[in-house]
Amino acid sequence: MANSEIVGATQKPRWQHDIWKNRKSDEWLTPPYILHELGQFDLDPAAPLDRPWDMASKHYTKSDDGFVLPWVGRVWLNPPYGRATAAWLSKLYEHGNGVALIFARLGSIWFYDMAWRKADAVFFFKRRLRFFLPDGTEGGWSFAPSCLLAFGDNNVSAIESSSLDGKLLKRVAQNNKETCHTAPNSAKQAGTLGG
Repeated sequence: MANSEIVGATQKPRWQHDIWKNRKSDEWLTPPYILHELGQFDLDPAAPLDRPWDMASKHYTKSDDGFVLPWVGRVWLNPPYGRATAAWLSKLYEHGNGVALIFARLGSIWFYDMAWRKADAVFFFKRRLRFFLPDGTEGGWSFAPSCLLAFGDNNVSAIESSSLDGKLLKRVAQNNKETCHTAPNSAKQAGTLGG
């Protein structure tokens, strides 16, 4: 009984992700303060069907199949989490103008490829986020750390000029090597990205 305790005849979830899995909705909305800090977006191709606030000027939902529709302008992407995340991020990379909010899955091949090889910057939040439910209520703390992937210099600048709490790592090409620099006033020094 490593992941649960037996209480009477029922199982009681022990871990936060068990609680998240047992919810009736798999839609977790971006905290509105993040959107406010980053400015207006033109499109959210993975928007929830029901939402108490807009993430962008235009929304595609699951019923629209936003993955296959054309993406235009500055894109906000809080993709479906799971096996499909990599495909959504690849499409954002090809589009070249947007910000994605994802779990910081440092041990995943797709994360390594997107964060260290394709994104123009990665922003790691200082603490775990609290996502929101489709009815607008705040959920519990997420069970994994989150980050933003920025594609396009305008999106790197938006994160850099925000007051979001965390660390921004920017991709910079120098002498045919990709390096990563932390944002100004950071305690960390630049480091070379591996290939």
